[in-house]
Amino acid sequence: MRVLILAYDFPPYVSVGGLRPYSWYRYLKEFGVEPVVVTRQWANDFRDERDYVAPTPTDRIEVERTEHGTILRTPSRPILSHRLLLRHGPGRYRLLRKLITAGYEAGQYYVNVGPKKPLYDAARRYIREHGADVIMATGNPFVLFRYAARLSREFAIPWVADYRDPWSQDKRRQIYRVSRPWVAALERRYVTSASAITTVADSVRDLLAGLHPRTQISVVLNGYDPEAMAAARGIEPPRAPLTLAFTGSIYGWHPVESVFSQLDAHNAAHVDGPVHLMMVGVAGRDEIEGTLRARFPALAARTTFTARLSNDRMAAEVARAHAFLMFNNYAYPGTKIFDYLALQRRILLCYADDPEARALKARYYNIDEPSGADDRVLERIVEATRSGVVVRDAPHLRRVLDALQRELAEEGSIVCDTGDIEEYSRRTQAGRLAAILREVAR
Repeated sequence: MRVLILAYDFPPYVSVGGLRPYSWYRYLKEFGVEPVVVTRQWANDFRDERDYVAPTPTDRIEVERTEHGTILRTPSRPILSHRLLLRHGPGRYRLLRKLITAGYEAGQYYVNVGPKKPLYDAARRYIREHGADVIMATGNPFVLFRYAARLSREFAIPWVADYRDPWSQDKRRQIYRVSRPWVAALERRYVTSASAITTVADSVRDLLAGLHPRTQISVVLNGYDPEAMAAARGIEPPRAPLTLAFTGSIYGWHPVESVFSQLDAHNAAHVDGPVHLMMVGVAGRDEIEGTLRARFPALAARTTFTARLSNDRMAAEVARAHAFLMFNNYAYPGTKIFDYLALQRRILLCYADDPEARALKARYYNIDEPSGADDRVLERIVEATRSGVVVRDAPHLRRVLDALQRELAEEGSIVCDTGDIEEYSRRTQAGRLAAILREVAR
């Protein structure tokens, strides 16, 4: 059977969100499902947020066929706000750019406008010529749900809505309280026609159940790429210095400064054996570096930054560390945990019960947790896989750092006994998705 997948984020664009549909493209055919991915062309000339809005290299659809499936890469022209950003940088015309972008963001749910429209046109043309058994759209961007619903209605093909994140229930959206009723109405309008819903975590599934009570909702985890991670497993960190790595995004509810404070204090007390910190692909580098220099000089001197990297290059980079730093996302596991598991380094999960961290969560956590949600998901994964330490609070982190320092000095390495992780492989999760698609296509 054939599934047509609408996915805006997709390699070579460097995005955690793009790894999910890429894994479907890479592994679904092993389970009897032929994937056809409709995405946009990506040039990655800037290696920052400008890549998301830059014009594509060509004005025609590029078709790539491999043993895994087919990829249709569509052209895209930047709208006025994006052209202003590319020409004048992020510091100028901010209000004007926001107003223009907001107009397109709202308008694209009613008329076919905006930079995502070429995906709809290409998908419609492909179905006319070749057909499909199921349509699948992965959001964000959630306008892809509108496109999938329209295609489903026109061609009488069932469709599946995949939520990488919540839509109307995500508090990070600007003017959240004002726009939420409108966005929730849009969400119900388009997703009601979906034959099934998939998402990344039990907590998101339970949250979505309140909006879509009549639709089957299944969890398909993000997982780790077994091939990208396998290549990095042969890389060994040096005997010294003790090195921690962090990769990905930092959010308002993460106790960053508390962790920095403990690392800084450790380095001040261990001038002959300080901890080194690798920050790989972290957004907001300038702000983080400024904070380190101003408040945590002993740590700043031992911290390095690396630009965003593709998944395989990221794995090779962080494999040079002895342990991985991870902030608690509570009921939402995210993606990073699975790569960390596959690379088999000690995970330091910060924190389980730190008062400052709980206060940050109460103030900044972006997702409405459903009643009774398990906010210790990451803790349970770390404990079940024997992959690291669930750090209780800031003082506990300091003791953990001292123990790691002693272990490295005495043993020459830091042993990690990670096991029972096969279910978190993206290949395994693709098999689960294939079963859902076959059920929908009946």
